Amino acid sequence: MQKFGIGQPVPRVEDPRFITGRGRYVDDFDLPHQCYGVLVMSPHAHARIKKIDTAKAKAADGVLAVLTGADVAADKLGPLAPPMPEDMGGPKGFRTPRPILEGTRVRAVGERVAFVIAETVNQARSAAELVEIDYEPLPAVINVEDAVKPGAPVLWDEAPNNISFTLAMGNKDATEAAFAKAKHVVKLKLNNARITANSIEPRAAIGQYHPENDSYTLYSTTQNPHGTRSTVAGQVLKVAETKVRVISPDVGGGFGMKHGGYPEDALVAWASRRVGGRPVKWVSTRSEALLADSQGRDQIVTGELALDEKGKILGLRVNALHAMGSHVFGAAMVVPLFAIRLAPGVYQIPAVHAVAHAVLTNTIPLSPYRGAGRPEAAFLIEQLLDRAAKVVGVDVIEIRRRNFIPASAMPHKIQTGITYDSGDFAHVMDECLHLADWNGFTKRAAESKKNGKLRGRGIGYFLEEAAVFNDRMVIRFDPSGMLTILAGTHSHGQGHETVYAQMVSEWLGVPFDNIRFVQGDTDAVPIGRGTYGSRSMQIGGNALKRAADGIIEKAKPMAAMMLEAAAGDIEFKDGAFRIVGTDRSLPLTAVARAFYRPAMLPPQFDVGLEASGTFAAEPPNYPNGCHLCEVEVDPETGLVTLARYAAVDDVGRVMNRLLCEGQVHGGVAQGVGQALMEAIVFDAEGQLVTGSFQDYAMPRAEDFPDLASEIAEVPSTTNPLGVKGAGEAGATGAPPAVIGAILDALKPLGIEHIDMPATPARVWAAINASKTKMAAE
Repeated sequence: MQKFGIGQPVPRVEDPRFITGRGRYVDDFDLPHQCYGVLVMSPHAHARIKKIDTAKAKAADGVLAVLTGADVAADKLGPLAPPMPEDMGGPKGFRTPRPILEGTRVRAVGERVAFVIAETVNQARSAAELVEIDYEPLPAVINVEDAVKPGAPVLWDEAPNNISFTLAMGNKDATEAAFAKAKHVVKLKLNNARITANSIEPRAAIGQYHPENDSYTLYSTTQNPHGTRSTVAGQVLKVAETKVRVISPDVGGGFGMKHGGYPEDALVAWASRRVGGRPVKWVSTRSEALLADSQGRDQIVTGELALDEKGKILGLRVNALHAMGSHVFGAAMVVPLFAIRLAPGVYQIPAVHAVAHAVLTNTIPLSPYRGAGRPEAAFLIEQLLDRAAKVVGVDVIEIRRRNFIPASAMPHKIQTGITYDSGDFAHVMDECLHLADWNGFTKRAAESKKNGKLRGRGIGYFLEEAAVFNDRMVIRFDPSGMLTILAGTHSHGQGHETVYAQMVSEWLGVPFDNIRFVQGDTDAVPIGRGTYGSRSMQIGGNALKRAADGIIEKAKPMAAMMLEAAAGDIEFKDGAFRIVGTDRSLPLTAVARAFYRPAMLPPQFDVGLEASGTFAAEPPNYPNGCHLCEVEVDPETGLVTLARYAAVDDVGRVMNRLLCEGQVHGGVAQGVGQALMEAIVFDAEGQLVTGSFQDYAMPRAEDFPDLASEIAEVPSTTNPLGVKGAGEAGATGAPPAVIGAILDALKPLGIEHIDMPATPARVWAAINASKTKMAAE
């Protein structure tokens, strides 16, 4: 068990099939009599649909059907309806209904207008070009700040100010009083640029209607199979969930974007019914993905920090505009929620008032993207502290040290209403300072200066809220003694097949290789919530522990009977039941096989051995960490090079260090991408400018130095395993660390602000504007 037990760096058992091309993704499935669907998307950011003429498309070779919003209405299909704050006891807002095909008014370029089904994908694509649509263009608003100005074009009559909902936390009066007595006040306006997931596998779906029993099967690239079933069955098709089977096989990355419940998931199922039960397959192109996948971030925020003469924080004010796009989609509401709830970060702040507005714009809808509001919160408080350090006259490390919530204060309730259960922030920062060789910076900066470069260093200390909802895990033995884990969570790169087997192997003493893993099939797994928000280890892991405990309790009476002893005299240890004080024992696998006797099974035992466990994130956990970055800036070109990067992350108790550090590394890559190069750009008419990988930049391996990473295990007290989330750490810590380092490098030039992404062009422009200003003075 030592090689494969909890904490061991076991390589992912999933990887051999992935790297040898034996993974099974949705596009790898081809069903008998399959046909293909292609979307017709709106070319306008805002327009009324006056008429749709499908005659030419229907007459094209191979075309089986052309579906429009009129067909959606005729079949009485429901719209996609997102969760809203009011569903959780929050303020009321406007819930934007999203039909799977729009028939009257489009509100973004890329909105789905028609769906063409044909014998081949090329025939469907050609026919889609023949669909004639008469649009009446309407004024559009693209920028989130413009959308809330008086007189801005209105997307929805029910939301005349283009605000879907507003959230507020903290105490306004107490915060005003804190600012009134402050010695120092710093204020920043920050832009979290819109970015997109660009998962290595584009979204895809295959739908099949079964007329013999009036049911559906949906293959979908979703992170949340059961949630997708609920959306497709309950909201759109309006059938019982048992009538819809969702299969989510291997999924190539999700990052929140593949949360499920897209129009295409319902379209292929419905289209199959319309063409007599033939399977309908749709696979997104990369261009369609950039146009139609939900996107992330897009926040404009103003933050103010009040401090006393010693640099102690007295109060924090936040006012944020969060773009929702044309519709509130999926779990988009959690982004502004987390952005203000976690705004205080890891610091003692006596007074907080934070407000966030969910703003509708004529753009692609947004939804959670790796971090989902946590990166926005961390970026704001860390940038404010960097600026405050300068105003107060202390360094960036000292101002944080003066304001950290001490470990002795845990559990600690912050002013936005949540309680941190654990954390030793000063210790984690000190560990990271040592790992990064912070004190050796001066020598490295001098060397950079000799080479004509500006060197800077930055810090990003972040805290997240991880895990949400409840979930269920099942452990089942078969008649041969092999064990199967039925997981309600969903692995799409996290390595659950490996780490769950490690955990069960240690708890039950079953050989690692004798453990089978099943997920992603709503017929095989009774219930599940999927994977997002760093939930799987706290919720899935602890539910799995309860299932393992249940196996032991169910098997103990059988072991007692087989050993001819009282159940009270039986103990379980190292994979075997034994009579206390003797050497008589039976391995669990032998006991499990006894439950499958075809006859003479005592009546007190059920046939078969299985147990389920459930666990809920009530309360959640709070992973945190310190990231330190050094950059070199070429003042002639504006090129930023990452010179060093160090990260120390408190993820609670570690189940698999190798997989955990892999999650940190991947998150850092995405966070660095956001800081330095990634941005979705629209023109003034709402047309997507960054519509291909020639226009949308992402980091490559050559853009990174060796990442020095360590794990600080400060166990969570909110769950028996003591685990905390790890999946979003890097994406949250990297942006403030990288931007802080750039601004530190540019400090001699008097540059105090730069927006993300800090592209060479943007950095070069800032440098030259500063030089011009200094020359004029």
